[in-house]
Amino acid sequence: MTAQTLPLPWLDRAGRLSPLKLVAFLGALAPGLYLAGAYALDALGAKPITALLHGTGEWCIRFLLLSLAVTPLRRVANWPKLINLRRMLGLTALAYAIIHLALFVVDQNFVLTKVASEIVLRIYLTIGFVALLGLIALGVTSTDAMIRRMGQAWNRLHRIVYAITALGLLHYFLQSKIDVSDPVFWTGLFLLLMGWRLLQSRGLAARPLPLLGLAIAAGLATALLEAAWYGVKSGIPAALVLGANLDFSYVIRPAWWVLAVGLLFPLVCLARAKTPAPRRAAPPKAAKAPRIAPAE
Repeated sequence: MTAQTLPLPWLDRAGRLSPLKLVAFLGALAPGLYLAGAYALDALGAKPITALLHGTGEWCIRFLLLSLAVTPLRRVANWPKLINLRRMLGLTALAYAIIHLALFVVDQNFVLTKVASEIVLRIYLTIGFVALLGLIALGVTSTDAMIRRMGQAWNRLHRIVYAITALGLLHYFLQSKIDVSDPVFWTGLFLLLMGWRLLQSRGLAARPLPLLGLAIAAGLATALLEAAWYGVKSGIPAALVLGANLDFSYVIRPAWWVLAVGLLFPLVCLARAKTPAPRRAAPPKAAKAPRIAPAE
């Protein structure tokens, strides 16, 4: 295939090198290269395939959330070019999900009947497989040609990314054994991003005060989620888990990290408000106004 039909991921639509896309592409490759290198160096412990399974699954979730963060970040930071990364981040999440499934097949000694039975009989595997099927559907329809062909139906289909992310996070929770700090943190960020979309629908996503409220609400929701999960799964009293959020002698709980990330939104919003807009020089009266090239 030619470069026109299959453009290189670090080029913009005009075929020029995009430093932003190049950095994102290298960032997408880095976790996979790290895991592959650690496996080659026998640095993944006694169960390297299990470590690879967990690593690829976690990076799938992270890249999914990064793809969901593109719209809030480009709006709050007034960085329109970030939209050019959303497709790459989504396809990266799909790639790690497919590798995750392939490693599960390896872990089951390539016995496909056992793989199928495990997916059917274990609810957390069923949930993860459904999420993977959804990601594949989004990946197959992510090309420009499919966007033109599907029209408005494309937007309706790609809204299922929210449900897919929720299923992926539930799969992450269910496969975790004792400590669920990581899935709690990433779920808290998901709640933060979805909360921003709610504010956006109400026309409040560009105001510092609602964004501050969102950060606090997301942090509180994360703490309550963690307490509820431990209460249901382990019978630990909710008050004990919530109290752990106020004890900084051991570890900082996920709710505080979610709050810290959320506070970046109003801070960036305030910084933008205090930054004067650049003044544009008026063209000479005798000169004709220059032609504006279409936006990429």
